[in-house]
Amino acid sequence: METDFLQIIKTRRSCRKYKKEQITDEELKAVLEAGTYAPTSRGMQSPYIVAAQNEELRKQLASMNAHVMGVTSNPYYDAPTYVLVLVPADANNPIQDGSCVLENMMLAAHAIGLGSCWIHREREMFSTSEGKELMKSWGLPEGLVGIGALALGYPAEEPAQPKPRKQDYYRVIK
Repeated sequence: METDFLQIIKTRRSCRKYKKEQITDEELKAVLEAGTYAPTSRGMQSPYIVAAQNEELRKQLASMNAHVMGVTSNPYYDAPTYVLVLVPADANNPIQDGSCVLENMMLAAHAIGLGSCWIHREREMFSTSEGKELMKSWGLPEGLVGIGALALGYPAEEPAQPKPRKQDYYRVIK
């Protein structure tokens, strides 16, 4: 394994403060494309990825997520781009497939200098009539569940240092 890739894994941290500046189309495409190369159960490529940069849509999504969370703040940390991952509820492994997509995109974002943070509650958001209407307006099929999302943008501060890894994190049995 290349040292550079290990460094990407070891240095990626969740970003919770973003610059207002929108990321470039090329950067967004690189992150989204990385998501499409995530492993999926039986190679079915069942997830759908939706990038939201429209200000009104981002406000709506933030409001929906905040409602589920029971807060009034923006759960997406006012990032300029939100990336949603949805998967058919009847897929073989929807949570695992969507999680792999999200992880690939987070690592790709870090590799090109972007910050990201995994955001939860999309399952609850997209099980509502409002969420189902949004998916329909985006041309997505019925029966999808939200797996998660990314807040994505240029970091407004340096990432935190990693916490020490716990001593008994893994074992090798020979």
